[in-house]
Amino acid sequence: MAGQGIWQPKEEGLREICGVLEQHISPTSDKTRIWQQLQHYSHFPDFNDYLVFIFAHSPGASVEIRQAAGLLLKNNLRSAFKSLDPAYQQYIKSQLLPCLGEAEKDIRNTVGTIISVIVQQGRILGWPELLQALVQCLDSNDINHTEGALDTLSKICEDIPRELDSDLPGLSERPIDVFLPRLLQFFGSPHASLRKLSLGSVNQFIMLMPNALYLSMDQYLQGLFVLSHDPVAEVRKLVCAALVQLIEVNPSFLEPHLKNVIEFMLQANKDADEEVALEACEFWSAYCEAQLNPELLREFLQQLIPVLLSNMVYAADDESLIDAEEDEAVPDRDQDLKPRFHSSRFHGSEDMKDDDDDSLNIWNLRKCSAAGLDVLSNVYGDEILPILMPLVQAKLSTLGGGSWKEREAAVLALGAIAEGCIRGLYPHLAEIVEFLLPLLDDKFPLLRSITCWTLSRFSKFIVQGIGHPKGYEQFNKILMGLLCRILDTNKRVQEAACSALATLEEEAAEELAPHLEIILQHLLCAYGRYQKRNLRIVYDAIGTLAEAVGGELNQPRYLQILMPPLIAKWEQLSDADKDLFPLLECFTSIAQALGNGFSQFAQPVFQRCINIIQSQQLAKVNRSSAGVQYEKEFIVCSLDLLSGLAEGLGSGIESLVSQTNLRDQLLQCCMDETIDVRQSALALLGDLARVCPAYLHPCLSEFLSVAAKQMSTPKLSESISVANNACWAIGELAVKVRQEVSPIVMTVVLSIFPILQHAEGVNRSLVENSAITLGRLAWVCPEIVSPHMEHFMQEWCNALSMIRDDIEKEDAFHGLCAIVRTNPSGALNSLSYLCRAIASWHVIRSEELHNEVCQVLLGYKQILKDGAWEQCFSALEPQVKEKLSKYGV
Repeated sequence: MAGQGIWQPKEEGLREICGVLEQHISPTSDKTRIWQQLQHYSHFPDFNDYLVFIFAHSPGASVEIRQAAGLLLKNNLRSAFKSLDPAYQQYIKSQLLPCLGEAEKDIRNTVGTIISVIVQQGRILGWPELLQALVQCLDSNDINHTEGALDTLSKICEDIPRELDSDLPGLSERPIDVFLPRLLQFFGSPHASLRKLSLGSVNQFIMLMPNALYLSMDQYLQGLFVLSHDPVAEVRKLVCAALVQLIEVNPSFLEPHLKNVIEFMLQANKDADEEVALEACEFWSAYCEAQLNPELLREFLQQLIPVLLSNMVYAADDESLIDAEEDEAVPDRDQDLKPRFHSSRFHGSEDMKDDDDDSLNIWNLRKCSAAGLDVLSNVYGDEILPILMPLVQAKLSTLGGGSWKEREAAVLALGAIAEGCIRGLYPHLAEIVEFLLPLLDDKFPLLRSITCWTLSRFSKFIVQGIGHPKGYEQFNKILMGLLCRILDTNKRVQEAACSALATLEEEAAEELAPHLEIILQHLLCAYGRYQKRNLRIVYDAIGTLAEAVGGELNQPRYLQILMPPLIAKWEQLSDADKDLFPLLECFTSIAQALGNGFSQFAQPVFQRCINIIQSQQLAKVNRSSAGVQYEKEFIVCSLDLLSGLAEGLGSGIESLVSQTNLRDQLLQCCMDETIDVRQSALALLGDLARVCPAYLHPCLSEFLSVAAKQMSTPKLSESISVANNACWAIGELAVKVRQEVSPIVMTVVLSIFPILQHAEGVNRSLVENSAITLGRLAWVCPEIVSPHMEHFMQEWCNALSMIRDDIEKEDAFHGLCAIVRTNPSGALNSLSYLCRAIASWHVIRSEELHNEVCQVLLGYKQILKDGAWEQCFSALEPQVKEKLSKYGV
């Protein structure tokens, strides 16, 4: 047993395990069989002891076998360390510490990884000998001991930095206080590995900024400045990373040294090592976003801009150059198909979606330089044009096949500054466009694709000129140019053209109506030709077009082009095919755009959504009987398409839902443990409440209870999108079922209080929806809400003031007037807030609401005697007084 003396391995066991490990690292071995053998060994309680013994000092074993034992040990301990017998734990620890000074570097590196995993599992407190061993090795004159300890410490700093900045029982100081002086000392080591490891370790604490680092900041900065000239590129890269992080976390540290830092970064941005240059390039965006003095950087623009432009030229080894040869006839490989993520439906003014940036693409110096130029153009505007444009023009005028990369970088630069420098560029926009249009036909694919992107960056400004004959002609040329490129034979160009068209569609909206036929013809032609990856972008372009033109699409000649290919694909794909996701999204946009026009296609689409949700819910509990694998996105996309149908068909959806079990499925989805599913389910609940509340009625109390629960969760910040949709759905139900919401009114009102009180730190849509739903509840149940109004009146009025004029705001003000009539004294202390909320209306279109507001104001004018009304009124801002004059006060 482990408790009876020190554990010793058996020779036979050692030989057997070493033999399996040798096969494990052999490239020709049967990996499945070996994996099964190792899994079999893992059931023996002392298997990890064998592994650590082989790793630490197995005589005759090769470094490769020892390292394989160590990596297997690391993986085992990650999942099982806490469940090991304490004696086995202790044995493993005791064998690892002597390896810190191992002569073989690979063994030293592996021991650091294993130790970091153990510390993550058992914390530093569970291994007091470790700190002592690390300090002894760091203070040793033996380079192997020092490097081994420093490598281990760097991994602990990376994995659990907070642990080192904690007070630990039995220790007089925090571990970081012990280690930091030693780490800073190694900045001056003659050994490059020690300089790199020590700097990388300290950098891990910039975000945390422990007191020890704060107090040692001058020494740290001096060390950074010395290392900025280090001969080793990896060290210079870490210096750049440190300076970028410092300017993001606390720019005041660098302010006294900013001029020197900028000069260093300029040089580093030209470093022969691209990774150093990339890390330095991040500095320019960070500087601008830290809102530091723009004057200081201004004097360096003359030097900086040429560097950025130079770095925007494709590097010889850029992977895009290989992709550029892709032919449309070549099928996509599996690795080309990036995972796609559907964003669940969100009701409100501030969508939760991220910008559609291609974050899965590799970030490199070229992209970072273009992003830096974009940020600079937004800070310095047209000031950069006299520096940049001569360089751009020089690159554009280079001739010959070998110089296409220079021309491409110039076109990229024009796109990067399109928004920031538009004031200076606008007078020359026609010339820029005329210059770019022929590049759409250039023989080099990457020049064609970047031209699509740059034209899309000017979309907003091109659309503004459509009202003039020349502007319309220009718009037409761009549209036709992009449509031609959509049918390009190169995949990269197809992708860029489709994305650019989608951007143009968003900006042009109903202006596209006269061009609908030709746009649809090109998109559906592309639909028949594209490989899998780019097909997703065509779906996006079709969906965006539908959203842009709305009901204009609802004409037989357009539907004849659009729908048959989509329906054919819809029928071809199985319910378990992930290629359904973008098609479901596309149908959602089309259904919303066509409105009742979609009714001819609605029944099979609706029924399939119901079937998909049903089979996925079954797969979740019993995969074998469902026959498909559970994938939440099938449910989310189906729920969102049903929402699109509800929005498009309106009350016409009632005939579809009445014969189904959607109500039960929806209730189940509203209670799902997955945030995305709940978010989409609650959006559909709200959409159905608007158009067919009677269908929901048999489960009304359950729906209300579930939705109210989503608003009172203690972890609201983790599920804001769910709370937002729940809040909106409750409001929609309230105006339809009126007083039947009374059982949950106070639960919801109590959840809304803190949201309105901390409005500045909360998602804007959640604040708006909370204010509207509070108003709707007050409207249908004033007697329940009015006794509590003095607790939330001021914050509520502030939130109502920020909402644009629409029917939802009207509902909220009906509620405001209702509770003021019920309890006039409850708003006396908030009268100025009430007046400002009323003044936030541009015009109240409802005559009924206008009269209610007049009665409220006149009521207070009569209640407040002895000049109190006049005193309150005189304290209001002039524009508020002017707006209130419409209401007879």
